[in-house]
Amino acid sequence: MDNTGAGPRFSDIDSWGATHVGKVREENQDDFFVGSLARDGGRVRAVSVEERAGADRELERLASLGVVADGVGSLVRGGEAARIAVSGLVAAVAHYFDDAARAESSDPEVFCRLLHDAALSCHESLVRSAEEGGLQAATTLTLFLGLWPHAYLLQVGDTRCYTLRGDTLTQISQDQTLAQELVDRGVMSRTAAEKTRWAHVLSSAVGGEQAAPVVTRVTRDWGNVILLCSDGLTKHVSDERIREQLIQMRSARQVTEELIQEALDGGGTDNVTVLVGRTLPRSS
Repeated sequence: MDNTGAGPRFSDIDSWGATHVGKVREENQDDFFVGSLARDGGRVRAVSVEERAGADRELERLASLGVVADGVGSLVRGGEAARIAVSGLVAAVAHYFDDAARAESSDPEVFCRLLHDAALSCHESLVRSAEEGGLQAATTLTLFLGLWPHAYLLQVGDTRCYTLRGDTLTQISQDQTLAQELVDRGVMSRTAAEKTRWAHVLSSAVGGEQAAPVVTRVTRDWGNVILLCSDGLTKHVSDERIREQLIQMRSARQVTEELIQEALDGGGTDNVTVLVGRTLPRSS
């Protein structure tokens, strides 16, 4: 029987995530979540990869969920901002998921609004906290919500999302940095911009001076690989090397750990976080 038209089960998903403080920083200001949304009795909740063993028998799997946040290292509360963003976004998506899923057929933009508004709500909360406490807290944020056969990508800042389809690696996020703005204006090439001091100066951040959430709808298919990462990876590992590693991957955990090690071997000048997920093709 052909099951390829149905969405993936827990057992059809191979995903993993890990983070490392790096070789230079004293504190890891990255945070992440990787797992699924599932219906547990009458409520929707997030289920991490560590919880998924046997979940097919106990829970109704609804969607894949991955989040990476990279606290702004120059701020005292960068790590706190990353943790607040991840936990807040995961909670918001779980809380509103059923309402959005019911409305999506007649309102195709409903998930885009949900993610956009949840990011702005988190931003406003961090800004209020800074005004009251006197210490600014800001973070980048990239969230992947995988429905079937489509998904949504939310981005604020320069944490990245890549997809591998066949042998082709595509960055489906766009860095919100001053360097990328120069590229967009035609002032310089991307290669030149990446070598300037503007390459990691954010033009948008949750809790920063400006937050400009961007939500993109993407198509999914069996066998596609999704990678989310903080810039601690891409500072030291090229897109071509990421592509090679994903093509050769044996498991999500293996390739996650090897990419982090390559970032450390390349200098490890920043915290590094990598999430990898893929749908395993069904034979029947």
